[in-house]
Amino acid sequence: MVYVAFVADVFSRTIVGWRVSTSMTTAFVLDALNQAICQRGPEKGGGLIHHSDRGSQYLSIIYTE
Repeated sequence: MVYVAFVADVFSRTIVGWRVSTSMTTAFVLDALNQAICQRGPEKGGGLIHHSDRGSQYLSIIYTE
């Protein structure tokens, strides 16, 4: 089985971060989120808002920190 995590910019309707994995882990969704953050480069006190589908990997302690 293959899993895909992606982060979409709702305003521009583009995918700004994504990862593919053979296991559904927190690490691979964090990689997609970090890629999106680096791509958008928010300023300190930034203007990014993040919503997830609240799957099990999104509820982990590491992800919520």
